[in-house]
Amino acid sequence: MKPIWFFVGLILIVMGGLIIISGLYQLINPPQYKTVLASTHPDLWWGGIIVLFGGIMYLKNRKQEV
Repeated sequence: MKPIWFFVGLILIVMGGLIIISGLYQLINPPQYKTVLASTHPDLWWGGIIVLFGGIMYLKNRKQEV
């Protein structure tokens, strides 16, 4: 039986990947109306942070047995 944090890590990896993909799409096709901080591309930053945190949680809990 795997701990819950293993599955939370997997979910975070998937969600962060989706955020990165949407950020890349907006980088290639910029929206018509830009926000004030659009040039910093926060979706790419936060997607990367979420993937990194999910990867740490996944790797830390993949071998644990309860």
